[in-house]
Amino acid sequence: MKNRFIVSFAVLFLALMNSCTSNSQVANGFKNISQTEFQKLAKESNTIVIDVRTPGEVKEGYIDGAKLFIDYNSSSFESKIDKLDKSKSYVVYCRSGGRSARASELMAAKGFKVYNLEGGISSWTGVIKK
Repeated sequence: MKNRFIVSFAVLFLALMNSCTSNSQVANGFKNISQTEFQKLAKESNTIVIDVRTPGEVKEGYIDGAKLFIDYNSSSFESKIDKLDKSKSYVVYCRSGGRSARASELMAAKGFKVYNLEGGISSWTGVIKK
């Protein structure tokens, strides 16, 4: 009887944890993606890669395939985002994933389809351009 309770509790706990993760991504309106998913999406003609780091960080190198460089910390960030095409999909990254997650959340709230690169450029193992 005790083992049945423990197994039932474990199954319920795992189901609850899984639903929290899914709801979090849905509630924020964007999806966190791996480097592999990033590379697939970046090749699609309807996808635009945005680097939201500072100009100084970009000078140190950026992920191959980045098309737009819009500093999340700049006062013009939101106005620049507002000018983007909502029929496109956007993959966003920063140094470690924090700023790009906030940028992704803002963009999703404005009706964009957005993906956030988990770990940002710091965890990137692909080509870095300068």
